[in-house]
Amino acid sequence: MTAEHLNLEAGRKLLAGPCDFVLGVAWLEQLPEADRPEIAFAGRSNVGKSSLINALTGRKTLAKTSNTPGRTQQLNFFDLGGLLYLVDMPGYGYAKVSKAQKAEWDALIRDYLRGRPNLRCVFILVDARHGLKDSDTELMKMLDEAGAAYRIVLTKTDKVKDQKLAFFTEQIETTLKKHAAAYPTILATSSVKSHGLDELKAVIASYA
Repeated sequence: MTAEHLNLEAGRKLLAGPCDFVLGVAWLEQLPEADRPEIAFAGRSNVGKSSLINALTGRKTLAKTSNTPGRTQQLNFFDLGGLLYLVDMPGYGYAKVSKAQKAEWDALIRDYLRGRPNLRCVFILVDARHGLKDSDTELMKMLDEAGAAYRIVLTKTDKVKDQKLAFFTEQIETTLKKHAAAYPTILATSSVKSHGLDELKAVIASYA
C-alpha cells in the first residue's frame, strides 16, 4: 500500500471515529487547553462550512446548518478522537448582524488566529461559484501577518461547470503564490456529491 493510500485510510478512520462537540467559545478566556493539534474552518457566511463538516464526519447534525447567514456565532470546538480539535469559526462577509456584534466576532477571530500556539492550519472555504472575495483576501493577509498556515478549500463544486471551476482554480492558485502562509494548491469539494472529501480527510489526518 502506498503512502498516499495510507493517508487516505488514516483520514477515513479519523473522521469516521468519535467526534464530539466540546464547547462554544465567545471570548478567548474560554478556550480549551492547547493540549493537542488544532485545525480551523473559516469562510464567508453561507459558504457551506457546516454542511462540509457534517459530510466529513458522516453526521447530519454535528454542525448546525442554516440558510440564514451568521448562524455560527462563536468558535465551536469538536474533539476528533482525542487527537485533534476541529474548530468551526463564525462566518464572515454578509451576515446580517449589528456592527457591534460584527466587531466582536472580528476581534475574536483575529485574536484567536494570532495567538493560538497549537493551531496547525486554517482551511478557508470559498464558494466555487464566486471565487475569492475581498473578505477572503483580508483573512489571508491577516494569516500571512500572523504566520498561520492556511489552505483554500472550494465548496459547492457540483454547482459549477468544469470550465468555470478550472478558471477559478487557476486564478486562486496564482493568487496564492503572493501569500507567504498559503499552501500553494487548493482542494475542491462537494458536500452533496462527496467530491474531494477523502482527499480533505487525508489532509486533516496529517495534522493529528
